[in-house]
Amino acid sequence: MKIASEAVAPISDSFWPGRRVLVTGHTGFKGRWLTVWLRSLGAEVTGFSRRSSDDPDVRSIEGDVRDPDAVHGAFAAARPEVVFHLSGLSTVALGLSDPAATYAVNVVGTANVLQAVRESDATRVVVSVTSDKCYLDQGSEWGYREDDRLGGFDPYSSSKACQELVTAAFRDSLLAHRGIAVASARAGNVIGGGDWTEGRLVPDLVRAALAGTALVVRAPDAVRPWQHVLSPLQGYLLLAERLWEDDTFATAWNFGPDQEDSHPVAWIVERMRSRWPGTLEVAVGERRPVREAAVPRVDSTRARTRLGWSPPWDLAAAIDATVEWYLAHDGGRAARELSLEQIERFSARKAPAAPTLSGSS
Repeated sequence: MKIASEAVAPISDSFWPGRRVLVTGHTGFKGRWLTVWLRSLGAEVTGFSRRSSDDPDVRSIEGDVRDPDAVHGAFAAARPEVVFHLSGLSTVALGLSDPAATYAVNVVGTANVLQAVRESDATRVVVSVTSDKCYLDQGSEWGYREDDRLGGFDPYSSSKACQELVTAAFRDSLLAHRGIAVASARAGNVIGGGDWTEGRLVPDLVRAALAGTALVVRAPDAVRPWQHVLSPLQGYLLLAERLWEDDTFATAWNFGPDQEDSHPVAWIVERMRSRWPGTLEVAVGERRPVREAAVPRVDSTRARTRLGWSPPWDLAAAIDATVEWYLAHDGGRAARELSLEQIERFSARKAPAAPTLSGSS
């Protein structure tokens, strides 16, 4: 485990206090972490999602991004100066099981949000969060850069490429001339405490460990660029700050880990097993009948050089933080409290606390 020590642009302690922020998808994995972080910075946060949040510090509005009236109602209530658009169906598996809904949420939902931005008299900055899977898989051994070709061989990946096109079209033809700065953010394969999404490696591993059942892994040799959830969120916050002052930042941005943090699924499983109390059985399941990029890396040079984005935790530290969060939560500690503690350590560029066996079942 190492802690990155290079110079990094800190999150502003003066930009966010009192800033009106709307987070779509605030009850999702990334959304929950982002709203906690924004509230700790002093922002006035409104969340819009299909289910309500149990966080008393966040104003929560229930609604579906596919419903334009609901989206406009949320904008009217929040009058956001900054919008983080995170709503979406978020896995390849969901895209395969319900492709029509995937396009409706990820593409039409994005158009509804940006149309509401267009009709708002308050919004100045939008960060539209897509995925590293928006790139067409060309079999490259190098990380994809922001100007590389978009595409997708499955509905989820394709929908994220479409979301990028919708975001760019609204930005370039409808919003830029009004002084509204819109950027897209591409990241993927995040891990961290509080993710309970079915079909994702770490949540499935945690559920199996807590239940004492076997973990079924369908592709142990699949390599992915893993990072802690706070790493891209740090980038989103820095990006929003820069967009407020400089519209040259209104473009696409990659937020991915260093190349050495691309590891196969089996490596992640073994690393987490070595830090989890007790034993965990692993079985290899049948692969999905769909083409996926072998190593979908992205090149984050733009974010590192122009934004000063430099996450402190490598993958080993990210796994330690993830195990620490789940064990402490299983022991009875509140999710928000745990997340705030880890945000503080991450922001101070300190290592996560070593996982302990206390509180484990």
